[in-house]
Amino acid sequence: MSKVLIIGAGGVGSVVAHKCALNSNVFTEIMLASRTKSKCDKIAAEIQEMHGVTIQTAQVDADIVAETVLLIKRFQPKLLINVALPYQDLTIMEACLATGVHYLDTANYEPKDVAKFEYSWQWAYQERFKEAGLMAVLGCGFDPGVTQVFTAYANKHHFDEMHYLDIIDCNAGDHGKAFATNFNPEINIREITQPGRYWENGEWIEIPAMSIHKPIEYPGIGPKESYVLYHEELESLVKNFPTLKRARFWMTFGQAYITHLNVLENVGMTSIKPIKFNGMDIVPLEFLKAVLPAPDSLGENYSGQTSIGCQIKGIEGGEEKTYYVWNNCDHAECYREVRAQAVSYTTGVPAMIGAMLMLTNEEWMKPGVYNVEELNPDPFMDLLNQHGLTWNERINVPLPHEY
Repeated sequence: MSKVLIIGAGGVGSVVAHKCALNSNVFTEIMLASRTKSKCDKIAAEIQEMHGVTIQTAQVDADIVAETVLLIKRFQPKLLINVALPYQDLTIMEACLATGVHYLDTANYEPKDVAKFEYSWQWAYQERFKEAGLMAVLGCGFDPGVTQVFTAYANKHHFDEMHYLDIIDCNAGDHGKAFATNFNPEINIREITQPGRYWENGEWIEIPAMSIHKPIEYPGIGPKESYVLYHEELESLVKNFPTLKRARFWMTFGQAYITHLNVLENVGMTSIKPIKFNGMDIVPLEFLKAVLPAPDSLGENYSGQTSIGCQIKGIEGGEEKTYYVWNNCDHAECYREVRAQAVSYTTGVPAMIGAMLMLTNEEWMKPGVYNVEELNPDPFMDLLNQHGLTWNERINVPLPHEY
């Protein structure tokens, strides 16, 4: 039906390429592009061997609008899936506007020189995309992404008003490394070393990083210590669901991970401020990224599961109600299917689903810039069950939070 251009050849980009290839009735021609073409070629060879599907590859520096425009003009896709670095969101959106191509990403924009992420920069493109007759879908991974679909589904089918939202994210897997991050180390470490924030009674409450934590029970996994972080989907969720009195995001970390992170932070290795080394400017966090295991190398022999979901309390028919919806994903099963670990899989599959809906579902394709909770959640929920991210729900069970 349509050509799709995927920019980014890390762990998530590989999953997106594999899953698009497995749905070649929708994605009839696929190109995978990255700054390092050899990474794309390796993924393409893997897809050819595993699925018998040929995809094209290309080199592009997505920091440069003109380079991306030239690639788009050469390949002429209908849709671009951006799974590159969040620093590149705006340049890629500019390239899409210049060439008349629809856009989807999995993480919101953040400036490279400031550890700050918010949607304001991308929401500012609303009128330009509308006027161009183009659609941009923001944050269509799992969290952000599916967690917003889960929330929209709960709001549509289970509540008259949602009052409390807790997004809970557990990775109970074991990759056998002393210290590694499950997605881009630079982005991951910037995110979790910043002050935490959550929404309560109409305002943002800021807390020291990792200062609020407690054990939370995860289905099929058990209790895991979980920490309040600020996560980007909270910004759009409290905007689009104004009845929420409190919204928080929780993520699990093992003690060994926290100990390593504390040491690295204490010695300055997580800093994004350039320092002089042998007469050169280097960014400590970028150097750290270079010596840590690459996330796309963790899949083989990775065991255990992830569990990500939304726990919600609100009102239906004048009565209090609780709702818990979640997905558990197995690292080893993901590796067998697409040669990836579950964190990459849970981000890459929803990106493919969002792209599929943009190309095949008239209700999902409309000009403008949208977060996924602004779109009908029902077809997305159906496709999650069809493409490897089966979800489960519990209604009116006790939740591990104070209200």
